[in-house]
Amino acid sequence: MGEAPERKVERRTRQRAANRAAILDAARRVAAKTELGEIALRAVAAEAGYAPASVYEYFRNRAELVLALAADDLGAIARALKELPTGGGLVAAARAALDLVKLSGALAASSSIFEDELPPEAERLFNGKLIAALTALAEAAGHAPLDTRQEQADVVLIAAAVAGLAMLARSGRLTALGFDEQELLARLEARFAKAT
Repeated sequence: MGEAPERKVERRTRQRAANRAAILDAARRVAAKTELGEIALRAVAAEAGYAPASVYEYFRNRAELVLALAADDLGAIARALKELPTGGGLVAAARAALDLVKLSGALAASSSIFEDELPPEAERLFNGKLIAALTALAEAAGHAPLDTRQEQADVVLIAAAVAGLAMLARSGRLTALGFDEQELLARLEARFAKAT
């Protein structure tokens, strides 16, 4: 007697989810090996032990893969920021975000994706995670609630500064310029303390 149709569908669904997770894990390893977070589908397929064509069963293109990975990273950043003790201020929040952003090759790679490459559902997922991370940053930094467009813009600028610092630190350029992360985070807090 054969397996019930519902159980077959359930088994296939679990297997697809496991395969997708394996591809994302392989993509994370590939991204970690490259200085700029460049992610090539062939490299991801090789790292996962799949044929390159198999990756396309789970991700339509490189953009969708990168955005899925970056969305996971943004979710991790939002969770970490929500776990910070209250009252730590902007420096503590920015420090936590900076440490995580420096580790994310996918976030660096996502900045090189053009709008016309994005599958709409991947873009929606990424944008939702980005908003959650920005909200968590605002709350952890003591800038919430964000009642005005000015307050929202300030949080976007803080996040952009943190992302830029992460890029410079990850590439070794921050040290080459003679700056320390903590010094710059303190200056960032001083600049945005006036905005609260």
